[in-house]
Amino acid sequence: MRARSGLVVAVAATVALALTGCRGQDDEVTTGAGVTAEACPNAVNADNGCIYLGTISDLTVGPFAPLAVPITEAQKAFWNRVNTAGGIGGYDIDVTTYVRDNKYDPQVHNQVYQEIKGNVLALAQTLGSPTTAAIIDDLKRENIVSVPASWTSAWEFEDVIIESGANYCYESMNAVDYAVENFASKSVMAVHWPGDYGADAAFGAKVAAEARGLTFTDVETQPGPDNQAGAIQSVVTEKPDLVIITTSPTDAAAIIGNAAAGGYTGKFIGTSPTWNPALLQSPAAEAFKGLYLQSGPWQSFGATTPGHQAMRAALGDVQPSDGYTAGWVWSYPLKAALEKAAEDGDLTRTGVLNAVKSLTTVDYEGMLPADAGNFGSGGGSAFRSSVISKVDETAPTGVSVVQDLFVGPTAQGYNLEQPCFPQL
Repeated sequence: MRARSGLVVAVAATVALALTGCRGQDDEVTTGAGVTAEACPNAVNADNGCIYLGTISDLTVGPFAPLAVPITEAQKAFWNRVNTAGGIGGYDIDVTTYVRDNKYDPQVHNQVYQEIKGNVLALAQTLGSPTTAAIIDDLKRENIVSVPASWTSAWEFEDVIIESGANYCYESMNAVDYAVENFASKSVMAVHWPGDYGADAAFGAKVAAEARGLTFTDVETQPGPDNQAGAIQSVVTEKPDLVIITTSPTDAAAIIGNAAAGGYTGKFIGTSPTWNPALLQSPAAEAFKGLYLQSGPWQSFGATTPGHQAMRAALGDVQPSDGYTAGWVWSYPLKAALEKAAEDGDLTRTGVLNAVKSLTTVDYEGMLPADAGNFGSGGGSAFRSSVISKVDETAPTGVSVVQDLFVGPTAQGYNLEQPCFPQL
């Protein structure tokens, strides 16, 4: 009877160990999908287990591929740095095994997500607002915490999405306030793609225009440089003092270059994904130099914060791009959540989600203030500060900051009770 009792205890202990993924003598961590006791492929720490994170990005033919490729490379460098420092809770982080291309197509995004979702703990990247919207319901059902490569205000209301930086809506409010205070702008036009990217920014511009007593014109335009004739005509004919433009870089080149050629002399401020330094080699380069400012959620690639310096050291010799900057910054909250989940002994999807909900600050190594990592419920905790940059051919990514992180009076006073874009 004694021997049988000892066998039961031994079996129970073995089962418990298998379920908890014991890392070290005293530390037991409950694990689930996407976490293995076996080391990662090409592990930095051969004695560690492995946490697999998925990446779904625009890597080939989509309009944001020039940004998405460096975003993805920066995230690989970020997590390699984490692994080199010992990993998290006895685990290395793998962000290379489950990388997929969404071609900036919501249907493709959902298809590749379904292919990898059973093998990952969380998503290190889900690029695009409409593409991520195609999987958001499933992310919530599965408790899969995800890092968005986008800034739509909808993410403020989704617990599984851990965003960083001001959303498009607040960014555009700040841009309009900046133009009023620096250029005495009295009229504003929003030229934008439809949906939760372009319309989010346009609604922010509308709110700020109304708050500051400006006339406002909304011009929705479809993606593609050949589809911009109507937008160009609207800018040239109506001559607003300010255009908030929210498109791809190639569409922005078509609009800004042709508007300038048509005699427009006002100001464009582009929402963050609108800029690419390659625009300075385009036929529209002179128009950008004369008319364009760039809004954004943080300082660009060449900034001197500890986080920027760590990013450049980890990347090595690369062609500067603020895709790298974005990919690096976006990774900090997931690192913080994994660290908290490991500390709590629960590296399951639910454990990581619970860790996210407990975060009130995140250490961004100076790239953003710590309170940008407050993941309390709803829009009240949304970070509101953004930057304004000018075109600067001497800067690593073609722009340099003229106004560091600031909150304009419109964003400061706006109560974000629901996503912006459906209200436009």
